[in-house]
Amino acid sequence: MDKRIPVVVIRELSETNHILSALKNYGIECAEITFRTACAEDAIKLAVKNFPEMYIGAGTVINAEQCERALAAGAKFIVSPGLSESVAKICKEKNVPYYPGCVTPTEIMQALELGITTVKFFPANIYGGLKAIKALSAPFPQVKFIPTGGIDQNNLEEYLSCDKIFAVGGSSFVEEALKAYEK
Repeated sequence: MDKRIPVVVIRELSETNHILSALKNYGIECAEITFRTACAEDAIKLAVKNFPEMYIGAGTVINAEQCERALAAGAKFIVSPGLSESVAKICKEKNVPYYPGCVTPTEIMQALELGITTVKFFPANIYGGLKAIKALSAPFPQVKFIPTGGIDQNNLEEYLSCDKIFAVGGSSFVEEALKAYEK
């Protein structure tokens, strides 16, 4: 499995097929489509319909209402910049992976109490990166991390070499895929 999770911001629905085609052509079979734009829900629907072989999720989901809309659109996983108990509850009920943003021991403990053992570490470059993840892994050996923020080709292998990394997220993967696709 490719451990890159591209963070995709779709500003206009018409971009969806182009961006996902570029990702697929680049060897990336998943996408976290952020819920930051007015067309995010429709972009997820379109992505799920036109790219059924790809693992399409919703990112930047910050409340229960967005979570319900993302899941109704066909999202296969949910990512949040922080931890939302209401989103965690919905995802657990619907058996959908939920990756909340957790960067402190308290947040990680809250995630563990909700049965979550894989968390987004965001923004990784601001909260200490791999050094912080390794330090947090000592008291939380059962936790896997998805660092996002500041991950690119310069540090990708360093992150992926750590056994506590489930995957890495970032918008840089979208940029790289588009450059390669448009050549």
